[in-house]
Amino acid sequence: MNTTKTIQSALISVFDKTGLEPIVKALHNNNVTIYSTGGTESFIKGLGIPVVAVEDVTSYPSILGGRVKTLHPKVFGGILNRQDNPSDVAQMKEFDIPQLDLVIVDLYPFEKTVASGAVEADVIEKIDIGGISLIRAAAKNFKDTVIVASVDDYTTFLDFYTQEKGNTTLEQRRLLATKAFHVSSNYDTAIFNYFNTDDTFYKESIANGQVLRYGENPHQKGFFFGDFDKIFKKLNGKELSYNNLLDVDAAVNLMSEFKNDIPTFAILKHNNACGIASRNTMKEAYVDALAGDPTSAFGGVLIANGNIDLATAEEIHNLFCEVVIAPSFDDDAIQLLEEKKNRILLVQNDVVLPSKIVRTCLNGLLVQDKNNITDSITNLKTVTKIAPTSEEIEDLLFASKICKHTKSNTIVLAKNKQLCASGTGQTSRVDALRQAIDKATSFEFDLTGCVMASDAFFPFPDCVEIANKAGVTAVIQPGGSIKDELSINYCDENNLSMVFTGTRHFKH
Repeated sequence: MNTTKTIQSALISVFDKTGLEPIVKALHNNNVTIYSTGGTESFIKGLGIPVVAVEDVTSYPSILGGRVKTLHPKVFGGILNRQDNPSDVAQMKEFDIPQLDLVIVDLYPFEKTVASGAVEADVIEKIDIGGISLIRAAAKNFKDTVIVASVDDYTTFLDFYTQEKGNTTLEQRRLLATKAFHVSSNYDTAIFNYFNTDDTFYKESIANGQVLRYGENPHQKGFFFGDFDKIFKKLNGKELSYNNLLDVDAAVNLMSEFKNDIPTFAILKHNNACGIASRNTMKEAYVDALAGDPTSAFGGVLIANGNIDLATAEEIHNLFCEVVIAPSFDDDAIQLLEEKKNRILLVQNDVVLPSKIVRTCLNGLLVQDKNNITDSITNLKTVTKIAPTSEEIEDLLFASKICKHTKSNTIVLAKNKQLCASGTGQTSRVDALRQAIDKATSFEFDLTGCVMASDAFFPFPDCVEIANKAGVTAVIQPGGSIKDELSINYCDENNLSMVFTGTRHFKH
């Protein structure tokens, strides 16, 4: 059976005329009868190409301010008829319905209108009715009808049309139908999410996934679905990998806690900070962040909350790292850092990140609100006889921010706004603390006078006892254990201060 179809007629009704002219001219050169409406009809006439108004076919004008133009049996019959069905063929002749072999539609820009902050009345008017119906009808009948559902597919269609000399194959029509159903489902999802206020419903549609070199490991396929270029301007380096993107995500979320602070620099490895410091200059912040764990920093992701100048870049240049992120770089810093061709340099734009966190779970998804609570001085409740000093409070809040973005169970040790060490992802809080102490000691940190942050409460006094013996003088934790008094009593007996925040920061 011959599945190649010759295009003899086309219905064109688009919002965006960009790139349409070559298609219209190609159709005209092949003697294709073109039907159209409104602005598109005027556009085609402006090219000096004959066009048949849809209202001349339907004997019905565009009504209701243009809300109803193509919704008519003579239009949809021409699209949906099955050319190998005798009954359909007979009815086409009986009702004088023109065959429509090609439908080209570009929908009203609903998402752009919403993003512009338009009032609801304007948003509602950008919900396309006729266009979306034409897309679904033509895509359903792809065996006989070609559908081009977006300006993004104009080039694809024109390539097919040129290659096949005015024809299309069944495989091409199926591909275009697949793209069309994506357009319609994406459009409907955007409309639903505009109206929806029920968190028990979750719909998401993201186009144009980026193919990654591989996933978490070389034997796994990997894709990124999102608008990377909206968040970053890439200045240099190889393509980001799946693992790079996870680390970049962790880095961006961590540094968001220090957005308006003094110069702060962080180094991350496997989604956790292995070094972070706040200082008077970015160079000092980087040097002290690196001192937190120069071993783990090898191959890490680096991020700054401010401009990276040449002095900072000269220090960074001595380290092998995968990615460097900052809101800006001096030109001479870029020039130096670009000497390593694979080093990825990203300028971070100031954009709002998603408010929901989504991950696969079993045969479905887990969706939750982002952890938007950052512990501040107003949240602190001193529960010990001794209150922390102003310097200790600064370090406690510094440590708490890091703790919030470190895998549970976690303990963070900090001093003078520098991460001394953290215990990450341990099955026991005591193990996390011991890991942190051992790591800090191995890099010759003096823990005398340092502070400790915990992502959850202490059910027993063992952690504060171990911390006290290591030199810790102040503790920040959420509180909430039925045995809180055990830890509080130990602190009181050993001259430690402890504050409760009332907020747990698990990160699994």
